[in-house]
Amino acid sequence: MPKLNILPQRLATSIAEPIGRSVGSVGITPNMVSMAGFAGNVLAGWLITRDALLPAGIVFLFFSALDLVDGAVARATGKASDYGAVLDAVLDRASEVVVLAACAWYFASRGETVQCGVTYCAMVGSVAVSYMRARAEVAGLSMREGIFRRQERVALLVIGLLFNGLTVVMWILAILANLTALQRFVLIARGLQAPEATN
Repeated sequence: MPKLNILPQRLATSIAEPIGRSVGSVGITPNMVSMAGFAGNVLAGWLITRDALLPAGIVFLFFSALDLVDGAVARATGKASDYGAVLDAVLDRASEVVVLAACAWYFASRGETVQCGVTYCAMVGSVAVSYMRARAEVAGLSMREGIFRRQERVALLVIGLLFNGLTVVMWILAILANLTALQRFVLIARGLQAPEATN
């Protein structure tokens, strides 16, 4: 499978460093940024359950963007740590699940059971993509490849919320997230079998 990345993993250095220094200079730590991002995504989820999709999309976009800032702050202030990396990863996963669960609630409240089921499939795929990366790293492999990583999933959800296209977006997300999980599984399998092939 192709190792295709649609969106960049992080901000360009020329943009990230000034942002990181500016935010860090006022005493804001990377962990504060991570927790603020999670709180904002919980708010977005609540707005979705209230049928306020447009405000939810705006809130989701803003607070998801903080995921690009916490790393920049950590690097600019020299406060990068293993604990911070784990906290950020856990809160990212929790944020995504909260928002997708809110979407499932939204569909269920409208009696749209098929869309609700598709949303749960999207949730499984999203968690599986992240889990594949975690397992790859445990096995000593780098795993940042994927046709539909968190950046792409967030961007697609934002589009669905802002432009009232949540049903179509959820089908795309469910399909591509699960395909990405499968893609990563194949890449992990190849990576783990490579040493055996040389023996």
